[in-house]
Amino acid sequence: MEKLKGAIFDLDGTMIDSMGVWTEVDREYLSRRNLEVPANLLLDIDEGNSFLEVARYFKDRFSLADSIEEIISEWTDLVAEHYESKIELKPGLLDFLDLLKENDIKIGIGTSNTLYLATKVLEAHGILEYFSSIVTGCREIKGKPYPDIFFKVAEELKLSPTECLVCEDVLAGIQAGKRAGMYTIGIYDAYSEPDREAIGHLADFYGRDFYEIMTHCKAKWLL
Repeated sequence: MEKLKGAIFDLDGTMIDSMGVWTEVDREYLSRRNLEVPANLLLDIDEGNSFLEVARYFKDRFSLADSIEEIISEWTDLVAEHYESKIELKPGLLDFLDLLKENDIKIGIGTSNTLYLATKVLEAHGILEYFSSIVTGCREIKGKPYPDIFFKVAEELKLSPTECLVCEDVLAGIQAGKRAGMYTIGIYDAYSEPDREAIGHLADFYGRDFYEIMTHCKAKWLL
């Protein structure tokens, strides 16, 4: 990529330190039904990992009587308070967003989360206005590791996928970015530690935080 025109971010674990919340939500949701969280939860999903796809997976795997809409509603209620007041931004994110904005780089989000929760946490931190496109997993769209979400963000930004970079914390997200033909940047998150080596090998660049990523992008594209 000679010129960077767009930057696409995952949300959970990438921009915000929230992966632990979802572990607690899984535990709370299943415990209400006297079910334990299996060790291989989510490891054998055949489809993508969008919010809708994971809800369907839960319903089938645990033979839940709840409808898909009821599952999503309960998950949303469990996590909403955390997103509004308890979730922190990853170090250096705001500085990186400002750098992109100063250089007229279009910014979008491609997340498996819902639009409601994504909007809530972005508004809580005063950064919603940075993003020109937010494509979420509550749409009927194949989730990561399929590239569909990232293709849709690029389309809404009116850019070619090859003009965009993707920031992701998990292996499925990096795989989706590579399949989309985008420049992929991995960022460290403790919950992705088991896949750190694979992420670092597959990604075009891997950073411990957004300060490292910002330094890399400045050097690569003279931002």
